[in-house]
Amino acid sequence: ENIEVWTDMLQNMKSRGLKQVELFLSDGVVGMKTALTRTYPKAHFQRCLVHVMRNICAKVRVDDREKIMNEFKQVHQQTNKEEATAVLHDFYTKWGKVYSHVIRSLKDIEPDLLVFYNYPKQIRASIYSTNMIESFNNVIKRKAKPKAEFPTEQSLL
Repeated sequence: ENIEVWTDMLQNMKSRGLKQVELFLSDGVVGMKTALTRTYPKAHFQRCLVHVMRNICAKVRVDDREKIMNEFKQVHQQTNKEEATAVLHDFYTKWGKVYSHVIRSLKDIEPDLLVFYNYPKQIRASIYSTNMIESFNNVIKRKAKPKAEFPTEQSLL
């Protein structure tokens, strides 16, 4: 995973007719945002908040995990972006002394954490995390894996 690989993938999609991307949702893969900006400069980029939470969990003491996660989850449960930003900054203030490395990492990606608030409330829950996409991909894998081959396009569908 690097900028070149992601750029090639996105350029391939563009050459096959994908003219513009509105929103790109991704975990923290290396080079993805840069490749997206090069290929689809008007696209918005949202970091998967579930992956961000997993990364936070991996970097904090076990005793603090539940409390930190409950507080960080408040970021995506606000009414609007301004409230979410305030909650995020309160989170920075509260945990900054104990977990400065975690807070520094979050500040580095902050522009990509709250993009989903630019979209209608009805779809926000489905675009702040890649979980729905990953779940769908797993269903496809489970259905397709037992098959050695598909004799027709209809059988594939």
